[in-house]
Amino acid sequence: MKTPRIGEMKIQTEFMTTIRSEKMSIQKSKREIASFLRNLNNLEKLMPVDKIDNWQSSEENCSFKIKGLAKIGMKLKTEESNKITLTSEGENPFDFTLDMLFDDTAGNDTEVQLEFNADMNSFTAMMVKKPLKNFFDMLVNNLAEQN
Repeated sequence: MKTPRIGEMKIQTEFMTTIRSEKMSIQKSKREIASFLRNLNNLEKLMPVDKIDNWQSSEENCSFKIKGLAKIGMKLKTEESNKITLTSEGENPFDFTLDMLFDDTAGNDTEVQLEFNADMNSFTAMMVKKPLKNFFDMLVNNLAEQN
């Protein structure tokens, strides 16, 4: 085994952190949910007005500032039958993906969950995990309230 020399060692300081929202059954078809979520202009309707500044969006990307924290930018990456994936874009505190998962349930209902995956150091993960979980839970709840 080769002994690494000074400057050759690479220490991993960031790890993948996964945060999942609660799963919620929404009284809309999967097609309606997908149609709403694939247009990133619509995400503004899910955001907490008192916590967001400087919202900018198009159908394929959006950016905003979470008050007291960081500017976030993301863009549409992929769309599958049960999932829409957004990925970080521009200056963000860390790289991430946000999977918006949706699946048919009984009747005309759709089960929805958000899954956030980010490369961040353990200290940052510890600080943001609970606030982000609450934020994603609120987004899913707000989606359920959309007409």
